[in-house]
Amino acid sequence: MALRKTKIVATLGPSSSEEGILERMIDAGVDVVRLNFSHGTAADHIARAELVRDICRRSGKPVGILCDLQGPKIRIGKFENDRILLKVGDPFILDAACKLGNQQRVGLDYKTLPSEVVPGAVLLLDDGRIVMHVDDVQNAEIFCTVTAGGMLSNNKGINRQGGGLSATALTLKDREDIRTAVALEADYIAVSFPRSGADIEIARQLVVDAGGHAAIVAKIERAEAIDALEEIIDASDVIMVARGDLGVEVGDAAVPGLQKRMIRMARLRNKLVITATQMLESMISNPIPTRAEVSDVANAVLDGTDAVMLSAETAAGHYPLESIQAMHRVCIEAEKEYDSQHLQQQINDEFGFIDEAIAMAAIHAAEHLNVKAIAALTKSGSSVTWLSRSNTNVPIYALTTERNTRRKLTLYRGVYPYHIEQPNDDLGHILYDAEETLLRLGAVQRDDLMMLTFGEPIGKAGGTNTLQIVKVGEHRREHR
Repeated sequence: MALRKTKIVATLGPSSSEEGILERMIDAGVDVVRLNFSHGTAADHIARAELVRDICRRSGKPVGILCDLQGPKIRIGKFENDRILLKVGDPFILDAACKLGNQQRVGLDYKTLPSEVVPGAVLLLDDGRIVMHVDDVQNAEIFCTVTAGGMLSNNKGINRQGGGLSATALTLKDREDIRTAVALEADYIAVSFPRSGADIEIARQLVVDAGGHAAIVAKIERAEAIDALEEIIDASDVIMVARGDLGVEVGDAAVPGLQKRMIRMARLRNKLVITATQMLESMISNPIPTRAEVSDVANAVLDGTDAVMLSAETAAGHYPLESIQAMHRVCIEAEKEYDSQHLQQQINDEFGFIDEAIAMAAIHAAEHLNVKAIAALTKSGSSVTWLSRSNTNVPIYALTTERNTRRKLTLYRGVYPYHIEQPNDDLGHILYDAEETLLRLGAVQRDDLMMLTFGEPIGKAGGTNTLQIVKVGEHRREHR
């Protein structure tokens, strides 16, 4: 399989929980699996995580696990007959005191909504498919007029146009789910609907308190998050361009420009980016994507995203394996058009860390020599972050003794993580093993130039301070 820089995140669900299909999906190119905590039980998620780990142990391929928290449920309640049909001009009441809805009104799971809207507000239900204008608010009742109608069924979500609903990012359920995510050794935990950097810091502390090591993903899906984008990016390890709810709140036309801005800002801050939502939506029920979907995925790759994500396509669709294969093909082709346009800017920047300077020196040298591969010996993965931001065409092999580091690096664009033994601190022995690993992978051949970055003393986290350019075959262990 051709080396692909852009990583693929696949959501697990009923269509992808059987061992055989999941094994084929991983073999086809899944780098990270997403466990969606909006659906299923803790036992379901733990069982799927154990299955993924078991497949990885057998195959030798690392796959990261991302646990996606549900976040606040701003939803309507249920109807007597499960659904109603609304027409333009119909009056309708959102009633926080209503137990069971009918053609005239429906209840609210989010009981404080009447205190957070005023006459003139626009409410968007079911991802914007139903639109209501707020005419009046009286106690627990919100009196509306339908301005875009259609079928409305149980438990559909509510957004306010322009944002502004105050639901906390981390609910009691989310706090319990963080403990579940830590128990199943999640590599990434995604926070839904954060409004500020403080929401991310609270989640990070909850992970630490539970004894976890997961990196924190901020899902950008509220209008307020756009206003606080810099502080949210700085507080997180990864951002997710969550285009569904975001598009409902800010308007669909604003999303493409925001996607580009978010990816650019995250990369400049050396943070990772996942682009998500409806990327291959038609493949839920069709074996091939539309041309528009192909262009959408390719555009995200050209923007510089680290990863592209599949949701219902792999969780509940009829063609989970074909969706992975299509995503892989599109990424490979798009990457042929991607160049190192950001390299010179990075080379000219001042460096705040020694490992950052080593990484940029490695990239600069690799671009001017016929270097076939970069082998980064890493403990924490921090130096690999700098390498992955560089957009180099030289493949980056992250070699680590740390299991958790190896799994986290599955999300980094252009980085291929592998396990390496470190039985002692003998540098010659370790560098020889690194060279042999790349030879075994077919990344280099005898007499090729390869580059090694590592830290002395060996094994110190965040201590990359050395760069070597060697001809393959020159390193030999003293005692073989």
